[in-house]
Amino acid sequence: MESMFRGTTICGVKRNGKIAIAGDGQVTISNSVIFKNNARKVRRIYNDQVVIGFAGGVADAFSLFEKFEGMLNKFSGNLMRSAVELAQTWREDKAVRQLDAMMIVADKNQLLMVSGVGDVIEPDEGICAIGSGGNYAYAAAKALMQNTKLSAKEIAEKALKIASEICVFTNEHIIVEEV
Repeated sequence: MESMFRGTTICGVKRNGKIAIAGDGQVTISNSVIFKNNARKVRRIYNDQVVIGFAGGVADAFSLFEKFEGMLNKFSGNLMRSAVELAQTWREDKAVRQLDAMMIVADKNQLLMVSGVGDVIEPDEGICAIGSGGNYAYAAAKALMQNTKLSAKEIAEKALKIASEICVFTNEHIIVEEV
């Protein structure tokens, strides 16, 4: 039985000098059984200065999470440098290259998506989303960004709520962290 975070939806939003990352709590097994409703897939790391949200295979996501935290320690909290170094490791290390996961990471200045192929992307419009409900959350966040004056935290949370109403692999147990 393979346990996957396939039901994960993570959304990052940058607005008015604040960055928020929101994630749901659903864990599914083999895309058919809801195994857990309140998993914490958004966390603060590096002395609470960095927020990370992750999606993908459970073990792979935690492995990348740990490797990224190690890079932050190595590069004194420099988010971009840490993400780029992780991406390089991802591409070059045969064992790491097999990891099936993605992350959204942020500090007080930057919002980045680190993809499953080792890319580091800084979104143009201050919005990124990953996971099974990622496209729904992205569309919702984009509409909220263009048509409301809501904060980054409110947009990220509402985008997840909307995704949970559409995606069967996303639930309403939403965790939001803001930097």
